Amino acid sequence: MITKSKTKHTKHTKLTKPRGGQYHSNEWGIIGAPCDIIKELALSINDRLKKTMTIGFLDADHKKARKTHKFHTSYVDKISYQNLQTDSPLAVLQSRHNFIDLDLLLVNGNHYTAAKQIVLINEAKKESLQRKIDRLTDIRIILLERSTDDIYDFVLELVKDKSNIQVFKRNEIEKISQAIIDDYDNTTNVVYGLILAGGKSKRMGQDKGSIEYYDQPHRDYLAKLVKPFCHQVFISCRKNQDELIETKNTKLYDTFEGLGPYGAILSAFRSDPNKAWLVLACDLPFMDNALLKQLFKARNRSKMATCFYNSETDFPEPLITIWEPRSYPVMLEYLSQGYSCPRKVLINTDIEMIKLADESKLTNANDLEAMKKAKNKITANL
Repeated sequence: MITKSKTKHTKHTKLTKPRGGQYHSNEWGIIGAPCDIIKELALSINDRLKKTMTIGFLDADHKKARKTHKFHTSYVDKISYQNLQTDSPLAVLQSRHNFIDLDLLLVNGNHYTAAKQIVLINEAKKESLQRKIDRLTDIRIILLERSTDDIYDFVLELVKDKSNIQVFKRNEIEKISQAIIDDYDNTTNVVYGLILAGGKSKRMGQDKGSIEYYDQPHRDYLAKLVKPFCHQVFISCRKNQDELIETKNTKLYDTFEGLGPYGAILSAFRSDPNKAWLVLACDLPFMDNALLKQLFKARNRSKMATCFYNSETDFPEPLITIWEPRSYPVMLEYLSQGYSCPRKVLINTDIEMIKLADESKLTNANDLEAMKKAKNKITANL
């Protein structure tokens, strides 16, 4: 007798999705008022926050424009800015690429749906707002024209967490802006740690992560060192190393295999694309608390990554780096073009780079001679 399995068949691999909506990880739809009021509010928020955040605005023009270019897509460098015109619409699931450099995307909710909403109570648009209740999926802020205005019942019914809903007057730009900043901080402050221990250590001739500079395997020493800075810490390795690597720390296996450190970083983002990742190579004998403090103090969430400049190579150092979530799709795009070098990504994107007076702490111990020199120096300084 043949019995059917009760296990539900899943056709595709279940992946953790990036936070946010179709257009950006931090998108706020402004809805419930005429478009001119929405645009005015967006401009006021931009004026208040533009010194600390990179902000964009997604809108539609009611007036049909005359086409000014004869190509399907044209790009013109206007010296002080760039002008891109295209006949292609914003494609679903491909729109985020257009806004990847932003910290915040404000959206005219009359035309587009956004992940979080600022709802204006405006009698002129009450019926229109009621017709668009399917766009009210996560109401965070409600704005009144006057403090005595009543919030519509159909809006209150859609508020998920009534204890945390914030209500302001429309002209209280400082409070509105601060609420947006607080939300941004809450979702971007967390950093995970990743100690790269999945290499084959061909030059060293033995597992670099197991070498003891401070009376314990260096991968575990580094994991302990970064714990005060990170919400969680993982040891990155290949699945076939499971029995070779003994550690009390949680292992994170490569799911992008055969790509070295690049694959390890992509594997980390695949496991959680919503966190920033502090990536450290396991062959850094002089890494210390002071250097990590300097890195985190300089962290710039508006950039792709924050890293150190290495004057010996004249390049940024990719394996002592805080990689921001926005770098994940960029790294995937580089991979699609045949590149698997994390340094190349840093060189060709907008990053925060730190120059050190003493770069000895960036030294890698990749072979036996370098390891012996490092051990001698550490012993001499004890």
